[in-house]
Amino acid sequence: MDAIWEALKSAPEYLRFIGFADVLDMAIIAFGIYHLFRFARRSRSGQVVKAIIFIVVAMALADVFHLRVISFVLRNAMELGVIALIIIFQPELRRFLEQMGSGKIKELFVAETYGNDLESAIMETVEAYASLSKDKVGALMVFERRTMLDDMLKTGTMLDCRVSAELLKNLFWNKAPLHDGAVIVRNGRIVGAGCMLPLSGNVNLSRDLGMRHRAGIGVSENSDAVVAIVSEETGSISVAVNGMLKRHLSPETLERLLRLELMPAAEENKPATAAARISSVFKGIKGDNSNGKEDS
Repeated sequence: MDAIWEALKSAPEYLRFIGFADVLDMAIIAFGIYHLFRFARRSRSGQVVKAIIFIVVAMALADVFHLRVISFVLRNAMELGVIALIIIFQPELRRFLEQMGSGKIKELFVAETYGNDLESAIMETVEAYASLSKDKVGALMVFERRTMLDDMLKTGTMLDCRVSAELLKNLFWNKAPLHDGAVIVRNGRIVGAGCMLPLSGNVNLSRDLGMRHRAGIGVSENSDAVVAIVSEETGSISVAVNGMLKRHLSPETLERLLRLELMPAAEENKPATAAARISSVFKGIKGDNSNGKEDS
């Protein structure tokens, strides 16, 4: 503590020797650290970063209070942990290096806007889901947000195309080769189809829920994704967010919910569009959270 107090008292003297190059140096380091944390937050390894920060703070406190045993254990754990971190962050490190090599390093640090693509994707999804619900065709769509779903994307067929109602109806047609898996949407574009999702581990789910709904709930438990589901048995539309399933939604409610979750800033003062065109045909589908029968 004495060393810290002495450093604080001598701080004004150090400030006199700080020049423009020093300020620029610190600004660049701060910029890099901020965006590295921002990049880690987008991955599922964000919790690991919090654990690392906790260990570093614990090491500093152990040094301050002269807790030698704790300090010794934590330092040795950190030395071995470097190898573990390389293994844990391997997908993120590989993606970082691939984008750096391809000249797309800007995508890691600059938040680009995809408002138009995302709004169009929502409208096309609502239109497709209204038709799929009427025909009782099962569907499972995952709208990716901050958490990257690269591991799940690798289990299916990678695509890169805009979301359209006709394409979705063809992908989920029961004789299509990719109809059993999930469609993953990233930044308003379809990036994968036929993808396998982890099933929910919640033992309290209704027995009426089949594999499609359990997979939708499972991916929403493991990430911040928004999942839209159509029941193959009843045609009921559902949405899973943060492990919670909202069932028996009308197309209007689906559009409103997707806009609220994916475009919260644009949801205010914006009337429904795609759902309004088809509301007169599908008024029989009411939005609530009751426990009706669902299929896989």
